[in-house]
Amino acid sequence: MTDDLPRAAGSVRSPATGDDQTVLVTAAKLAADKFAPRAVEYDREAVFPAEDFDDLFSSGLLGVTVPREYGGLGYGPQQRHTLPLWEMTTTLAKADLSLARCWEGHANALVLIDALAAPEQKRRWFAGVVEHGEKWAAWSGEPQAPKPGESLRFGTTLVPVRNGWVLRGTKAFATGATGAQWAILLVDPETPGGARQTPDVHGRLLLLACDLSDPTVTVDASWWDPAGMRATASHAVRFHDTFIPREHLVGGPGSYFEGQWQTVFVPHYAASFLGGALTAYEYGLAYLKRQGKGGDPYVQQRVGSMAVNVETGRLWLRHVAGLWDEGRDDEARIAGARAWHTIAHLAQETVHHVIQACGARSLIRPSAVERVLRDLTLYALHDNADHVLATIGRAALGEQYDLSFHRL
Repeated sequence: MTDDLPRAAGSVRSPATGDDQTVLVTAAKLAADKFAPRAVEYDREAVFPAEDFDDLFSSGLLGVTVPREYGGLGYGPQQRHTLPLWEMTTTLAKADLSLARCWEGHANALVLIDALAAPEQKRRWFAGVVEHGEKWAAWSGEPQAPKPGESLRFGTTLVPVRNGWVLRGTKAFATGATGAQWAILLVDPETPGGARQTPDVHGRLLLLACDLSDPTVTVDASWWDPAGMRATASHAVRFHDTFIPREHLVGGPGSYFEGQWQTVFVPHYAASFLGGALTAYEYGLAYLKRQGKGGDPYVQQRVGSMAVNVETGRLWLRHVAGLWDEGRDDEARIAGARAWHTIAHLAQETVHHVIQACGARSLIRPSAVERVLRDLTLYALHDNADHVLATIGRAALGEQYDLSFHRL
């Protein structure tokens, strides 16, 4: 268990090495040649982008957040080599925001294992990723208040037994449910409920690695039928007296909040928002040039705003990544929240500018803008923007705040 990222500031590597450029070029080629063309069908059918992950594995990219000593590339804040990871995520999101969300869950789960798992756990689980292409997810969703007309109840209970626990109940928003082989489950051992619904869970929340091939784990694919982010396959998952062995406990009780790990992942989400903005921006430029609208001063203003928005997003990510890599963790945490809020709004504004400049035809399927509009609208709800902004305000005012975005 750790309260902070253990790497010293002196271990910082340069922002982009020659190897990093090779990785990013490979990812960009896969995204353009394979992932983007597949995105339309994945979205239409609401199925997990399995072929995309197969390509990431065969290209040696599935384990980029696995440390080098375990066969990975050592990307991410835990290894103090952050920007290439976020740039890769932006590239994947530019092809398909749903793919990027599944990728984030996988990459972030490996960061948690790197930081909190025991050496034997790392050897076993990292080998599964690097050698066999195993995919990971991290699931916390247990909304307690049903929406109007919803009868399905969510929530899990954990019963201690010899050498482990028995898990019962249902999680929602389980991204990658039909594609992942493993999931880190965020579970409150005392009561059902989402991991971030109350500060009371901070000292007791458990991270449990669950083998999803266990026959007591089933997927309810009927629940996930959203307007956007359809290919994340974020179904409801049920646990029917699923045994979790004690050796699958990652870290100790409360280690997720003690290490403030949510703050590590928040700007990673923003990297995906930026990818969606880039998709819309490039579509808009191509469309407007083809239509000969470049001389319209109102179009010029909208394109100027789009250009500033995407460059601002890039600068924010570079700034926050630099703070992590320099070991300036407290600054990085609050800056990550600011980046999330800023990039989310800039990305949505960019899509709006494209639609206004290009007109209704930009929203006729299979337009990439139509899909980005739906995906970005849904994905920006991953965290509560009002709570994030209030947290930023409390920090600026010197008031008590919680970067997991609880009310205080």
